[in-house]
Amino acid sequence: MRCEVVAVGTELLLGIITDTNSSWIGEQLALSGIDSHFQVKVGDNFERIEACIRTALERSDAVICCGGLGPTQDDITRDVIAHIMGGGMVRDDAIAGEIKRRFEARGRTMSANNLRQADVPVGAVTIEQMPGTAPGLVCPIGDKVIYAVPGVPSEMRAMMEGTILPDLRARSGAVGVIRSRVLKSWGMSESGLAEVLSERIEALDQSGHATIAFQASGIEGLKVRITAKSGDEAAADAILDAEEALIRPILGDVVFGINDDTMETAVIAQLRDRALTLAVAETLTGGILASRMTAADPALETFRGGLVLADRDGDSGLSGTAQERAMRLAEQARKTMQADVGLAAVTPFEREGGTPGTVVAAASIKGEQALETFVLFSDRNRMRNYGVISTLDFLRKTLAGR
Repeated sequence: MRCEVVAVGTELLLGIITDTNSSWIGEQLALSGIDSHFQVKVGDNFERIEACIRTALERSDAVICCGGLGPTQDDITRDVIAHIMGGGMVRDDAIAGEIKRRFEARGRTMSANNLRQADVPVGAVTIEQMPGTAPGLVCPIGDKVIYAVPGVPSEMRAMMEGTILPDLRARSGAVGVIRSRVLKSWGMSESGLAEVLSERIEALDQSGHATIAFQASGIEGLKVRITAKSGDEAAADAILDAEEALIRPILGDVVFGINDDTMETAVIAQLRDRALTLAVAETLTGGILASRMTAADPALETFRGGLVLADRDGDSGLSGTAQERAMRLAEQARKTMQADVGLAAVTPFEREGGTPGTVVAAASIKGEQALETFVLFSDRNRMRNYGVISTLDFLRKTLAGR
């Protein structure tokens, strides 16, 4: 079973929007055992969209069109599909009524052009999942099929998971399931991970029970993906459990979470397990640390807040070495916010010398002090963002060692 992805939208070609949808769809197809040999981006042009879809149908069994289902004049994906199907379009009154109801529920007046989203190619059926106002489509073309989904990622994913992936698996006659688990890591390079796991990778190559792959994800860490295929979900999960149990001792404390975990959620979980609260003080990172922690704990139950301060040589409150300033700021944050843990990170002043990109992190945990120095990128933007996750990783390891 082969399936292609056609991402529709001029904004994708211009780089205004990054096409993360295609990569996610490709990943889900692989996990479902569906081959996907081509992914194409095309602008909002009728003839070019038609050419892309027809070419995809010639060499694949299914095509997923992502984008171009909105209410405006340049949203023409459904028009192109209707032309390819050869039967014109018909308005679905139930969909039209649902779109109108959703506008009224938000106290908004619906524009007449929104009803274009209720137009369905003759012979197509709408997808049951409809998180937004654009319905997805399942459009049979002989023994092949075109699926059309909105470009909004959350809407697309709901339709893929609820309808398209199960339909593709049924059409392919695939037996068994493919399951994957991601171990998130920080503090080791991709080549370093590959080296320490080389024996496991070689063993799996020989046994065929599972595979291990790596993916560098910037400030989200390096991912170690374990993938297993078996007769059912329980059996596949058992393989993943066994492999994870073998890998974790090899990697040690560089692993901070699995799947959707982030460094922030890992730290929040640690703090909650220990009934501790956290406050931060920021100079270098300028509020990025507090913003990420707030996103992980929006009710501010564990994260109590942060201080954003200028770190200038000669300021009366910020004198001393980088280590002294970091520790003083960690204590200040803890006491000001009445938290159990204070966390801070600073860079050395020029007079202190040292390697460019150096960051000093400090933690005050109920008065107990911990310090760590690490060297990051010298350009300020990357230094700030990598400084946040490195500082949180320092706190994670410090808490684990108490």
